[in-house]
Amino acid sequence: MALDTEISLRNQVMYCVFVRNYSEEGTFEAVRKDLDRIRSLGTDMIWFMPIQPTGQVHRKGSLGSPYAIRDYRAVNPEFGTMDDFKKLVKDIHEKGMKCIMDVVYNHTSPDSVLAKTHPEWFYHKPDGSLGNRVGDWWDVVDLNYDAGEEMWQYQIDTLKMWAEIVDGFRCDVAPMVPLAFWERARREVAEVRPGCLWLAESVEPPFVAFNRSRNVRTSSDSELYRAFDMTYEYDLKDEFTGYFMGTKSLADYSHAINLQECIYPENYVKLRFLENHDMERAHDLIRDDKALRNWTAFAFFQKGIALIYNGQEAECTHRPTLFDKDTIDWSYLRESSIPALMTKLSEIKKNPVFKDSFYETTALPNDVMMAVHRPVNRSAAGAMEGEETGGPKMALGFFCLGGKNSLVQVGQLGLEDGAYTNVIDGKELIVHQGRLPLDGEPVVLLV
Repeated sequence: MALDTEISLRNQVMYCVFVRNYSEEGTFEAVRKDLDRIRSLGTDMIWFMPIQPTGQVHRKGSLGSPYAIRDYRAVNPEFGTMDDFKKLVKDIHEKGMKCIMDVVYNHTSPDSVLAKTHPEWFYHKPDGSLGNRVGDWWDVVDLNYDAGEEMWQYQIDTLKMWAEIVDGFRCDVAPMVPLAFWERARREVAEVRPGCLWLAESVEPPFVAFNRSRNVRTSSDSELYRAFDMTYEYDLKDEFTGYFMGTKSLADYSHAINLQECIYPENYVKLRFLENHDMERAHDLIRDDKALRNWTAFAFFQKGIALIYNGQEAECTHRPTLFDKDTIDWSYLRESSIPALMTKLSEIKKNPVFKDSFYETTALPNDVMMAVHRPVNRSAAGAMEGEETGGPKMALGFFCLGGKNSLVQVGQLGLEDGAYTNVIDGKELIVHQGRLPLDGEPVVLLV
């Protein structure tokens, strides 16, 4: 696993930008002008979806998928120049944030520089033509990492080139690229960028099983932690989506979350999100305003780094297509309560209790999720960090995921009757006879 992963990543917030549809201009400069607003949400790190040129052959839509890259070592001229990107990253750094960029190393566009100059580095179908191993990805062709040393070194040298500019990489469908490649890449890139950050787009367990049944090499999340600092939480995707579809219960979802504490390395970091470019908008899925605030608060409260996908803070219901010009509608931002909530949640997330804890969730009646962070003291076995430092002995979260009022039993948590402060909104809450009334808004207690 990545032994040097900093668990302080669990205190951080990441913001994802798709340059093409972020603004009408669709440029690096337009993003640069909005950095103060992005930072105001509590953002620690910005992730740019692919910024390289998009292929012309077999395009999806009018502009093509950003994940069908034509040249790994260039920037999309529609977004600006390489100097424009460097200027943008410089400003990100000056505002106290880090920057990571997408790496799409499983495949390229059919007309990519590498497909033209090194067709022997690609997967070939039985008829000898270039192809891919996932049928609906018909706009790309797969690389073949059995091609040899020259291909591996080219890919790693490309990472080193970008590591001179950015602080890390989000690696697209990372499980389908050999783990040995990522381990070597991590070691070599560290020579250029010590502390480089690595985020894997890990995939759903059924997809891992499906690929393996076809003899397509695919790494599990547990394996990926050997090379990566962070992985997606797609291991929960069936339970998350199943809850909204009525095929899974909140208890099923809670159980899947709790399993992460025992099946991953002790310093595991998960990327926590309600939406991303491959999912429906959170506000499209969760139409009730109170419920949306609760789900947002729960995502930030969870153990791991919180992700904001551009437009999520504006409560957008439309997910922009990846294949055409489809600018985010920012008009809702003026009336949304979500930005202020995210800012406060980001502040709360900086508390050390969220960095090194044992994390557990419990599904309660009336669609309430209770979550608890209990600090772990690595230097004194058996002693709570809060007991020694004066910090919180635990962080308690109560999330009315249906947006409804509720009354929850809290005596089993050791909460004595009395007054407590909800650190999200500063309101006083009263525990009486071991019960806590909830008004449908999210609650976080540091006790």
